[in-house]
Amino acid sequence: MSGVIWHESLDSTMTEASRLATEGVGSGTVVAALRQTAGQGRQGRQWLSETGDGLYCTFILDVADATAITLGLGVAVVEVLAPIVGEGLDVRWPNDVLWRGRKLCGILSRLENGRVLAGIGVNLNQTVFPDGLRTPATSLRLITGKSFSPQDVLELLRRPVEEMAALSKLDRLRLFAQTSSYVSGRRVRVDLDGPMLEGVTDGLDENGFLRIRKEDGTHETVYAGGVRALD
Repeated sequence: MSGVIWHESLDSTMTEASRLATEGVGSGTVVAALRQTAGQGRQGRQWLSETGDGLYCTFILDVADATAITLGLGVAVVEVLAPIVGEGLDVRWPNDVLWRGRKLCGILSRLENGRVLAGIGVNLNQTVFPDGLRTPATSLRLITGKSFSPQDVLELLRRPVEEMAALSKLDRLRLFAQTSSYVSGRRVRVDLDGPMLEGVTDGLDENGFLRIRKEDGTHETVYAGGVRALD
């Protein structure tokens, strides 16, 4: 495995990883920070990144499909966190790891010059969260009553992430479908940044996008949007 580059503070691990990827660092290199001043969430949202609260890191991976690796990394996170928190973990398409419906981890991947930059943020030690979050959040500390080191959790993640990156796209999609309750038979509402789509999830297409069966029996494929369970 390649190395981890730790920083006391960065604007964003994704931004620094982009710079290093351009310089040609090896696949599996991880940029991590104890604090981010401009952490990135999906659709341009801010990821809260205070010192001591969470794990903030970006993996540089030599894979060519940001969608499938995002789904696969959710599975990798579940593999690592399940022994810590027990039952109740789920992966909400495409990039949120939930514990009993509360957000525990977010994943943000983007493709740059044939490589994927995969940002992973895990809530570790928060005891309170801001009001008004789109999804209620939780942390490992709230679940277990224990504090966690970001360095220790990252070390647990590194091998599962690299193993997931080595799999085929088909295998990543298969594992996601086995892990996530959102893939099939889940009644959901999807925020498409304007119109709302409601229906029942009906599997993934060949690229990992979510198929929705609407009330009239027709299908629509979701390529991006906020998915919320209605049951």
